Amino acid sequence: MNSIVLMSVIILIIAISMSMVGKGGGNFYVLTMVLAGISIHNAATTSQLIMMGTSIASMIIFNKHKKVDWKLALIIDPPTDIMAFVGGYFAGNIEATILKWMFAILLIVISIFMLISVKEKTIEQTDKLGYWNRTFGEYKYTVNLWLALPITAIVGFFAGAIGISGGAFKIPLMVILCGIPMEIAVGTSSAMVAVTALMGFIGHSINGDFSPQLAIPLTVVAVIGGLIGSKYAIKSKPKNLKKVFALTNLLAAIIMIINIVK
Repeated sequence: MNSIVLMSVIILIIAISMSMVGKGGGNFYVLTMVLAGISIHNAATTSQLIMMGTSIASMIIFNKHKKVDWKLALIIDPPTDIMAFVGGYFAGNIEATILKWMFAILLIVISIFMLISVKEKTIEQTDKLGYWNRTFGEYKYTVNLWLALPITAIVGFFAGAIGISGGAFKIPLMVILCGIPMEIAVGTSSAMVAVTALMGFIGHSINGDFSPQLAIPLTVVAVIGGLIGSKYAIKSKPKNLKKVFALTNLLAAIIMIINIVK
């Protein structure tokens, strides 16, 4: 019980912070649970449920303020969701140590992505095959489907396998490759993360890695955090948090590696 209470406090803080920048926070959820003695398989499953809950909560707030491009999500997210299920399902056949190494390496990659300065840019519209000219409210942008779809599929597999959201990859993808405004990318990411997490959760649960007594209370706490963080995100632009999260990710990767080799 004391362990769950402590994890709940930590996860509440993570949920508030991550929902402010459109990321699921699965990397921090998984690490928190693994350090508390939860198996990597159960931690990944629980993380997926938590992210599903927090992302739905965040998405409701972002959608209310017209920050979610649903058509964009419906086009570029399905490959992520399908591969998240595949990753979650096959994770049951992967040794815990290998999953931990995958987790640590991806944290380092995510940190690099978070340290990169993502600047909004306008991509000229074109009628070339595989390029989708999209108008959303006052915004116009062009989605390069040749790059977006395979990248989201790869992200989905690893996200589903180790219990992360992939938001750290999806947001730069939307901003850099599709010219989507940051605030729309963050809002749309919240909707996509919810479905990706659901598919990863189903894949893991089939293998019997779901622990309701652990997952349900942590999810409830995280949803509250998601509501708080997303409301704050609408009123502010917490860009400075990116560097903090990047450095924290690197620290988390080091901690996970120590956990593996000790």
